[in-house]
Amino acid sequence: MKVAVAKYTIDAPADFDAFARKQAQWLDEAKALDARIAVLPEYLSLELAATFDTGISRDLHASLAATQRHHGAFVELFSRLARERAMHVVAGTFLLDVGGGRYRNRSYAFAPDGAHVWQDKLRLTGFEKGTGVIESGDELKVFETDGVRSAVAVCYDSEFPLPVRAQCEAGARLLIVPSCTDTEAGATRVRVGCLARALENRCFVAQSVTAGEAPWSPALDVNTGEAALIAPMDVGLPHDGMVVQTRGDQHWAVATLDFAALEASRVHAQVANDRDWSAQYFPSVARAKVVRAAA
Repeated sequence: MKVAVAKYTIDAPADFDAFARKQAQWLDEAKALDARIAVLPEYLSLELAATFDTGISRDLHASLAATQRHHGAFVELFSRLARERAMHVVAGTFLLDVGGGRYRNRSYAFAPDGAHVWQDKLRLTGFEKGTGVIESGDELKVFETDGVRSAVAVCYDSEFPLPVRAQCEAGARLLIVPSCTDTEAGATRVRVGCLARALENRCFVAQSVTAGEAPWSPALDVNTGEAALIAPMDVGLPHDGMVVQTRGDQHWAVATLDFAALEASRVHAQVANDRDWSAQYFPSVARAKVVRAAA
């Protein structure tokens, strides 16, 4: 299965139609690269805040409220784009009003027939908590992608082993990570999380990122990192876990992921973190005890 992950340059579209044209152009690029799955980044919907005046775009709370008017069109757009291009499209995330002035950071995954599923972000960053209006999701999902089970972990979620483990125990072999980070430290944290989740679970990880600067947005102001496709570090797979990643102005990192080879790698594995996971659970290591050296 050929997968493309975006290093998505943030712009300031004049209106929703301009935003829609940009999405079509980016997905046309992925389609031209023969991708079956295309992954866009976290906070994609906040690019739409640029369609409003600066009094709204520079105020995160006002931006969140204003972009809700585009939610229906956003879903319809990606449903159509996925259908027209016969692709699976993970449309980054949309910060959705779920009532009471509360928002969830929701990632939509669209199938080639236009149908969609979604996964809410479960763990909130300090920035998201600080808004006072973004809340965490409460449900963990796995979905089918051309016979391969996939799951979404939105950015910070990739840094937590247990929810991803639950997705992989439900059969996920492709972990999709739409991300948005503004510092080198943040980009490194998400990358390390992606590498660790690939190692622990013997799964592929597809990480998309935002790029460029958007001084008009308090959430998308600075963007750092490279999009990447990641594998476990084992026999027959990349020694550093990196299948491919973007460089410079490259829009997409694209590679064919061999899920049959991934499964077969268990037979000759140098390590088997995925199979040995349960070995962590035994009474004598449930809690660490403080010991003192004998005199």
